Amino acid sequence: MTETEMTTLAATQKALRDGRITATDVTEAHLKRIAEVDPGIEAWAFIDPDHALRQAGKLDKLRAQGQPIGPLHGVPVGVKDIFDTRDMPTEDGTPLHAGRRTLEDSTVVRLLREAGAVIMGKTVTTELATFQPGKTHHPVDPSRTPGGSSSGSAAAVASGMVPLAVGSQTNGSVIRPAAFCGVVGYKPTRGLISRRGMLSVSRTLDQVGVFAPTVRDAALIAEVLMDADPGETAERLHARSDLLATATSVPPLPPRVAFVRSPLWEQAGASTQEAFAELVDELGESVGTVELPQVFAEAVELHRLIQDPELAVSLAPEYERGKDQLSPRLRAMIESGSEITAAAHIRALARIPVLTRALDAIFDEFDAILTPATPGEAPGIETTGSPVFCTTWSLLGTPALSLPLMTGPNGLPLGVQLVGKVGDDARLLRTANWLWNRIATAA
Repeated sequence: MTETEMTTLAATQKALRDGRITATDVTEAHLKRIAEVDPGIEAWAFIDPDHALRQAGKLDKLRAQGQPIGPLHGVPVGVKDIFDTRDMPTEDGTPLHAGRRTLEDSTVVRLLREAGAVIMGKTVTTELATFQPGKTHHPVDPSRTPGGSSSGSAAAVASGMVPLAVGSQTNGSVIRPAAFCGVVGYKPTRGLISRRGMLSVSRTLDQVGVFAPTVRDAALIAEVLMDADPGETAERLHARSDLLATATSVPPLPPRVAFVRSPLWEQAGASTQEAFAELVDELGESVGTVELPQVFAEAVELHRLIQDPELAVSLAPEYERGKDQLSPRLRAMIESGSEITAAAHIRALARIPVLTRALDAIFDEFDAILTPATPGEAPGIETTGSPVFCTTWSLLGTPALSLPLMTGPNGLPLGVQLVGKVGDDARLLRTANWLWNRIATAA
């Protein structure tokens, strides 16, 4: 592959379609990149170069036979190590699942294969997709965290090891690592992507998300994954969205975004507050400052009352079988979650539609909410960083993106989070692409 063909995913795909390169060429180029940079990042929980090349070879044979090719034909994809893969181990970031194998792919992996993707390997997750860091380092500063829990997925895309990756979010596990690593992280509306065959942490809050270098690329992979799955009990019924076409289209009217500090604004670092003040000033009439209703002050506690008891149930087998092999923080979450009453859990669930409706007035006037993705740049390697600016949107299941539009005082990425109305993902992606192009043009 030439450097031009590797410049963007769109360029790679065009070269594949035109027959100037093969899936094997693309896979070999990315395996070379992995060999060069991963020893210092450690984004992979499992990778088998020979197996990746065998997948690519099969795709090349299909193309040579004149068979139809999918929208991700020959594209290497990293998959967080909580999604079942029939041909690779799925160990969920815990020694309790070491060597675990399954007979079937998760729905996400099946859809990726059907679209022609090369599943390069399994990316590192934190312990059981919670808070205990895995082995992955930040792709720019190895003394810092890449975020979590989808740490390996974000770091692999940020360092060019793969152009696309899949992760999950229960609190801030897509948006936070995307913001820290400087890539696009997209968490669709809850229920649009099947979770079947994915580790369950919280049956209410778990969501699938994706990582990519651009909004266009995030829309591409998300569109592939938004397919109906009768085995997903939490599926949100929806018509198949043309996300990619909408995301890259020109908005019919100039978008307007609502800058929301949220009740958590004091947790943002001084440099983050200053950066957002400059961004709001740059956007001028395209932005309006909006205060969330007071009811949103309870969002973090509501999230805890839902997540922790569901986590305690989901991870009860691991706790009972080997609690001594779990981190102290995870043990504490399981134990405290077990003490939350069913009444408190049900009351918290009932508040989700109340808070969701409270956003209607904002989305009647604005295309998206603009807010920080994280309190600041990536902190030290001993933590995965605070998810506090993601908690409300994880609770409500709204679509959200992190865009790498700013840098902090240490020159590290500072994510800009855009949040959309539930079910209005295409509009959110189009607004995100508009904002990306506007800031890039201004720069």
